[in-house]
Amino acid sequence: MSSSVLYDAQGPRAKRRNVVYTIVFLLAVAGLVWWVYQNLSDKGQLDWEKWKPFFSGSEAWTTYILPGLKNTLIAAAMSMIIALPLGAVFGIARLSDHAWIRVPAAVVVEFFRAIPVLILMIFGNALFAQYTNVNSDDRPLYAVVTGLVLYNASVLAEIVRAGILALPKGQSEAAQAIGLRKTQTMTSILLPQAVTAMLPAIVSQLVVIVKDTALGGAILTFPELLAAVSPMSSYYGANTIASFTIVAVIYVALNFSLTSFASWLERRLRRAKKSTGAVLAPAAVGGTESAGTAA
Repeated sequence: MSSSVLYDAQGPRAKRRNVVYTIVFLLAVAGLVWWVYQNLSDKGQLDWEKWKPFFSGSEAWTTYILPGLKNTLIAAAMSMIIALPLGAVFGIARLSDHAWIRVPAAVVVEFFRAIPVLILMIFGNALFAQYTNVNSDDRPLYAVVTGLVLYNASVLAEIVRAGILALPKGQSEAAQAIGLRKTQTMTSILLPQAVTAMLPAIVSQLVVIVKDTALGGAILTFPELLAAVSPMSSYYGANTIASFTIVAVIYVALNFSLTSFASWLERRLRRAKKSTGAVLAPAAVGGTESAGTAA
């Protein structure tokens, strides 16, 4: 019986047992799907009239879905643009040799990372209502962005710090040996290497930002994508399942696009790092050979 590095090869009995487990699992999944289908069908949630507004005519899209999607993208984009550099700054600050930089940065990061993002949104809404002249129509957007930035910048700061600390210590030592200052070491040596390793975790946090915009619609009446379900469902005859399904598919497509782009970018960065040699022009090579011949 052959074996692999991780486990011994399966024998005939183990293979038969796994086949039985697979069949039982598939039958259970099929039964669950059938049960869900029957219940939805019995309650009329699969009738064409419930789904017709999304596939014939554009009123549901132009009135409810697209405006909500636009607000979701605006809030998510603003939060990402602010949270990414802010998180990088605080993550690097936590690695500073100076306590007067490192300690306040650690306090800020740990404080906002420990508070639920919904509380930060509510606090931001109250803050803008009491102490600023922000228009009441724009206040929910500002509050959602504030909460998302404060929380996610703190999480991103920890991702940046962990990514830099995960690099071999010899990288910093080699940079110091050739006379680079710590700022030069961070910007030229450590960060470029850490970005590739941090990218999956950063993208996961960006996906969280997109999804957490829905909290503003649930609490602060922010007219984002998920908040469009309730009025849309009421207008089209309580097609709640259909409305939630369409919105869920849009969220899946949106986040899948984001993760796909990140995967492409990560592969591109890894390929770029494999090329470490300088490429010489033919003229330079010819000049070198001529010089060698003359010598």
